[in-house]
Parts: sequence; C-alpha cells; structure tokens
Amino acid sequence: MQGQVNVDEPAYQHVLDALNREPALAEGDPGSAFRQRLDRHFPELCGLFHGLYRTREDWLDQLTALVVQCARSWQERPAALKAVDAAREGNSSWFLSNTMLGGVCYVDRYADSLDGVRARIPYFKELGLTYLHLMPLFLAPEPHSDGGYAVSSYRQVNPKLGTMEQLRELAADLRNNGISLVVDFIFNHTSNEHEWARRAAAGDPEYSDYFWIYPDRTMPDAFERTVREIFPDDHPGSFVPLPDGRWVWATFHTYQWDLNYANPAVFRAMAGEMLFLANQGVDILRMDAVAFIWKQLGTPCENLPEAHLLLRAFNAVCRLAAPSLLFKSEAIVHPDEVALYIDPAECQLSYNPLQMALIWESLATRDVALLSQALERRHNIPAGTSWVNYVRSHDDIGWTFADEDAAELGINGFDHRRFLNAFYVNRFPGSFARGVPFQDNPRTGDCRISGTTASLCGLEDDPEHAIGRILLAHSVAFSTGGIPLLYLGDEVGQLNDYQYFLEEGHDADSRWVHRPHYPAEQYARRRNPGTPEGRIFSGLRRMTEVRASTPELAGTRLIGFHTNSPGVLGFQRPGSTVSAGARPASTVLVLANFSDGVRQLPAVTFSGFGAAAVELLTETAVRLDDGVTLAPHRYLWLRVTPS
Repeated sequence: MQGQVNVDEPAYQHVLDALNREPALAEGDPGSAFRQRLDRHFPELCGLFHGLYRTREDWLDQLTALVVQCARSWQERPAALKAVDAAREGNSSWFLSNTMLGGVCYVDRYADSLDGVRARIPYFKELGLTYLHLMPLFLAPEPHSDGGYAVSSYRQVNPKLGTMEQLRELAADLRNNGISLVVDFIFNHTSNEHEWARRAAAGDPEYSDYFWIYPDRTMPDAFERTVREIFPDDHPGSFVPLPDGRWVWATFHTYQWDLNYANPAVFRAMAGEMLFLANQGVDILRMDAVAFIWKQLGTPCENLPEAHLLLRAFNAVCRLAAPSLLFKSEAIVHPDEVALYIDPAECQLSYNPLQMALIWESLATRDVALLSQALERRHNIPAGTSWVNYVRSHDDIGWTFADEDAAELGINGFDHRRFLNAFYVNRFPGSFARGVPFQDNPRTGDCRISGTTASLCGLEDDPEHAIGRILLAHSVAFSTGGIPLLYLGDEVGQLNDYQYFLEEGHDADSRWVHRPHYPAEQYARRRNPGTPEGRIFSGLRRMTEVRASTPELAGTRLIGFHTNSPGVLGFQRPGSTVSAGARPASTVLVLANFSDGVRQLPAVTFSGFGAAAVELLTETAVRLDDGVTLAPHRYLWLRVTPS
C-alpha cells in the first residue's frame, strides 16, 4: 500500500537542481524548514508518485514540477499559519482532545454570509465549538449545484456568500477563538462550468485528458458492466453525453464530471488547489467521495488500491508545504472499506457512518444488538486517528451496516433495510419518525432517509419522548470517542422544512428538507428550560462540559460491555494506566436505554467494578451493588473503578 520504491540519489538531485534554478525560492537554502522536510518526506512522496505514474516516461519531470510547486506554496504560506504548523508538530494529537466539539452548517442558510458566520463566533464559543465545518462555499452552477458539491472554482467563493479575503479573515478570527476551520475538498469531480471542463468541452486535448471523455459508447459500455449507478434519478449509468457526441464520466449528477487521476497533471493541479486552500487558513479538508477517485476497467471503480496511494501522496504534499493540514475521510461504503481510509498517512479523521446509522436503527427497533456489535468490532482505529461522530449530517441516512454482521444476529440485511426505510418515512405502524425518502429506487429496493434529528425523533407529534430520543442519540456520539459533530440547528430541535421544494433547484432533492434556514425564534428560546429548545440545548451543553472535564473520554479507545438487556447499550471508556498492560485506575461506563420501558440491571452485571460509582452528568453517587434502574431513553456516564 505504501507504494515505496528505492529512491536513488539522481532522482533527488534532479529535484534539488530544479529548486536551485528558482532563485526566488528563498527557502531553497539547505538549512531551511522546507529543505528539512523535503529531506525527510521526499522518499515517501517519490515512492508513491512512482507507484501511481511509473508507466509514464515523464513521471520524474512531473514529480519535480510538483515539488517546485510545493516550495512556492510554502514560501507564500502566512507566518501565522507557519506558527500553527510548528505548534501542532509538537502536539500532533491535538484533535484527540476531549474538549473537541464540532459544528457544521451551510453558510447561506445558517448565517447568510461569511461575515454573518463571523458574527456568530460568540455563540459558537457559548456552545463550546472547537471545530467548524462550513459546507461547500465555492463558486458553483446555479441553481443546480448539488448543494455546492459541483465546484466551478476552488479559488473563488460563491459571491452570494462573500469573497476569498473574507474567508481568510473568518479563518483567522476562528483560529484566534480556538476554533479550527473545516471545508470540503471536492476532488473526485468538478462542475461542467469549471474552466478545465469548459476547455475540455471545447475540444482542448490537454484538458480533455483531465476527465474521462470518450468519442463513443464503446468504453463507457465496458466500464458500466462493473460500475453501479449512484444517482439513478439523475441519469442511468456513469456516463452522460456531450453536445458534440462524446461521453464524459459523471458518477453523481450530469453536471459533475469525474477527474482523471491517471493523468499526473490532474494530481499536480489538484495539489495546487489544496495548498491554496490551506494557505487561506483551512485546518481540515473533508475529502469528498474518496472511494471513487480512481477508475480501472473491469472493477467497480470504488475503493481501489490506487485511491489509497493518491491520499497518501496528497498527505506527503501537505507534509512539505502545509504540515498541520489534516484530512477527513468521507467514505459511505462497507464498514471494512471505511476503516481502510483511516490512517495517519491517509485520513487522520473519518466520519463514522456506521455508528450514525445504527443509532437510528436502535431507536427504531428498541434493540441495541447491531450497535453494540459495531462498537466492539469496528470502533477501535489506529493511534493518531479519530472518528467524527454524528447523529445526522447534511446528507441522507443510508443503512451502511454489513449484511454479514447482521446475519450473525439472525437479521436479514435486505429485509431489515426495507423495514428501516418504511419506519423512518412513517410508513410503518407505530412509527414516531417524520422522515422523507431520498433516491427511492423501486427496482432495487434502495432508499435513503432525509430529515432533521428532531423530526426523525418525532418532535412534531410527541415532544416529551422525542426530546429523550434526541438527547439519547447524542449521548452516544458524545461518549464513544472522537469528535462529536452537531448539524447546527439540531441543538435547538430544528424541524423539517416541508416547503423545501419551492426553492429553485431544490425540488428534485429531498435532502433540502433537513437543511432549513437559521431558526432565530428557536435559538431565542434556548435558555428557557421550559421549552423543547431549552431542554435539548441544556442537555447537550451539559454533555459538552462533562466530556471536557473527563480525561477518560479523550481519544477513541473503547471496550465493550454487555448489559444482558436487549434495549440497553453499554460500553467502557478506560482511563490511563500506570504501566503498560496494567488495568486503568478508573473507567467511564456508559449505559443508554433505547427501549420504551424502564430497565433494571441487576448488581451482578457490575460485578467487575467496585460498589461505589459516580454519575458524571448529574454528579450523584450510585451504588452498583444495588443494581441500576434506567428510565426510558435514560443515559448514564458512570465513573467506576475495578473491583
């Protein structure tokens, strides 16, 4: 996977000679920070680049041009960001802190503009945010932009939101307030209005090679024998026709054209865009659609080994020119494949789609078997990496559990997904949910779910039980380990926008039902404990405060705990140990009742712990030798000690 080769001295000397021919690169001095990092990271970058492009005669010239590009970017990097690089080099685990809390929003819907986001920084500090993900904010086609994921320029902010200068100012203000900026790096595709795509459409051979364009259906037909449809409502297959009769690869929407990373010029071009964003003050890039970035005939063109080489090569570029930049993986694929992208050399952070989906599955079934199994089997990840845990995001909910995992518990995966889809769009008797179907495909039975957390939990119809479900779901995301992420608005119980289809360009995409505009009236009620908004907000703030003061909740390490009660989830977050192999001095034991009834856990369940425990959220003493009683939707964070 490393893609390493033995790098001989002439190859490195070829690069150094090119740098020395650039007198403007003051950092070319052998004692410079850039040169030191080049000495350290060049073998890795060279090996990866060779692994990807060794069949091309010009691979070394392309690599040399890439390194020169990195040197120029480093020279242009602002001093304040170089200071961040130095600080985080000495604290590389900063994002594993138990003080981390993320928020995500669309700029226009949450705050109208970038300046509007800046004005909300005091609120972000009140909430406790240390990480702010702004959904795609760059130039994109109007009105059909796939929520901004059809990028027309990586260097121009959508003028409705502001300017690149305002983004830099926002990044600096966030940084000064202890909040890291996260933006999307949409690197699988561009929009058909991007300059590269326009030139390709005009027949320019250089830019036609930036995309997968063919003169007729011969190669598209060959690829589509093994490639699945992603958005069948938009177009069949993976290719769409151009006016001149050619065909271009478009995995997602017709106006999103896949980039051809078999061409090293594309890698260099996208590396330049990535480093440009890093130099604006971006701390973390959400690497969009990582599973799709490499194509090979005769394969599904998903999760191929070269996708991992590309991520590692992009990381090596960052280690040269933006050392503190981190990557977050967005891979909504089989859980085994999700795990492969989580690596300090690939994506240091990753969304946790399996946990998200199984929280909702447990709420629907009132049974935690699948969620408990996933936490024990799939939660622990390599040192130096972190999950981003969420109850819901800007996207739909897909049921990403593995069929083989379900089968071990006697569950038929296909049938179970059909049940969950029916339940969350209120087509199942007794459902509390008010979701909306997304990409409902009667031919395959596939469907995903749209809806805000509050509406999916039934806040419209049954506030009392819905508030319990909302807080219960978040209690898992806040305590399992990683960075908890809130879709802003969920912390005050924002409901679905059932009029979403009236906005131009939104009528064919039901995900806009859970992307409402800023709910000012609901935020105004967040401090009123007698309102749903106040109860949800105070419950989440309490989790944030307790988590930040509980060392056991830092990092991601988790140990399973069987409650022997089908509706009650249990897991342990162990504290530090005195020596390797020793038992932790203390552990946080989390219990969460997903059932609709009171559940009594007998004392024998806790026989491995001392009798005395402390419930951290309420700061009350608990006697485990009396057993534990959990009301419906109740959750406990117990500090326990070994017996």
